[in-house]
Amino acid sequence: MESTVASGRRPGYGQLLRTAGAWTFLLPGFAARQPFAMLTISIVLLVQHTTGSYGSAGAVAAVTGVSMALFAPQSGKLADRFGQRAVLVPGVLVHAASGAALTVLALADAPVWALFAAAVPTGASVPQIGPMVRSRWAARLQGSPLMSTAAAFESVTDEFTFVVGPVLATALCTGAHPAAGLIAESVLTLAGGLLFAAQRRTQPAHGHSLTDARSKRTSALSVPGVRVLAVAFLGIGSVFGGMQVSLTAFTEEIGQPGMNGLLYGLFAAGNMLAGLAVGAIAWKTGPRRRLMIGYAGLTVAASLLWTAHSVVLLGALGLVVGLFIAPALITGYTLVDPLVPASARTEAFTWLTGAVALGQAAAVTVAGRLADAYGASAGFAVPLAGTALALATLVALRSRLAPKASGRVAARGIGHRVPVTVD
Repeated sequence: MESTVASGRRPGYGQLLRTAGAWTFLLPGFAARQPFAMLTISIVLLVQHTTGSYGSAGAVAAVTGVSMALFAPQSGKLADRFGQRAVLVPGVLVHAASGAALTVLALADAPVWALFAAAVPTGASVPQIGPMVRSRWAARLQGSPLMSTAAAFESVTDEFTFVVGPVLATALCTGAHPAAGLIAESVLTLAGGLLFAAQRRTQPAHGHSLTDARSKRTSALSVPGVRVLAVAFLGIGSVFGGMQVSLTAFTEEIGQPGMNGLLYGLFAAGNMLAGLAVGAIAWKTGPRRRLMIGYAGLTVAASLLWTAHSVVLLGALGLVVGLFIAPALITGYTLVDPLVPASARTEAFTWLTGAVALGQAAAVTVAGRLADAYGASAGFAVPLAGTALALATLVALRSRLAPKASGRVAARGIGHRVPVTVD
């Protein structure tokens, strides 16, 4: 493989996007991951329409999220062992079928337990396009300084999908039919997933192709650093879930429910802006130190949310929280490359993505109960608690985020001379 980064050149988005073969998986990858951002809101709007209960709608959506969080790492492990295509093709077929079953059951006024039963395979079969794209970047960049830029690019792409996806799903459900959002999500997942799976030239080498016998037996979760990062990403998920519920409760309390979209948009904008900045900066400090600093800032920012009693102040605080989310996510994903053997990389990314989803599902439930019982301000305690506990874990176990020097040369390939700065 040609060297991805010329010596002495500053890594940037232009250089990243000139990586050989990048566009062949970026465009279909973007199309394939868009439906994921539509799934939760589509389920909520459909089930609420058919049952008349936000509680039932939220519960069905939560089952989907928990199912995805639990099964995503297994999907990643299978992709590392047998290849992404072998997992994606049957996965998107199952997802489309289970999404269709959930739609039919909801429209037929089936009992909630039946919706739960359909929600499990719907969540379990969500294609892990984001981790698969990150794995392709890691395979092409091989630990170069552009890895941080790639992680930033992916973070911005993810956030952009979560801005566009819910808007598209809401427009379909309210303007066409309550089931239109979930139907569109299933169709787009099937089409986008198959298109992405067809890009075989950029697919990373899988377990049967790797020559390091020891790396074949390595599970991503057996790496201590991955377990620490998973806890950190649970905290990030608590921010997403807590913000979604508490912002909705806050705007309803003040009689301005229409402001919810604006406030969450400011939060998302902060995330996107910070992601762009992180990828454009030539960092002199390693990702482990940046993760500690960024996560401390996130915890401090989250601790102030419950004090906001006006739209202006809450919007400003939401923007600041978003500014700290991206650095934490990006540096966490960047640390996967030096910590995890290539044979377990996709699994590692899915553990982190699943941790965000699990933290979000738990936060939605807890914040909702707190907001119902004590008001919207109480719901904002969830992001504070989640990030504080995760920060304490990071501080106590930060040494586990430093990879061992041995074994990395073989994983990167003989003759690779790009140094990896971790701290």
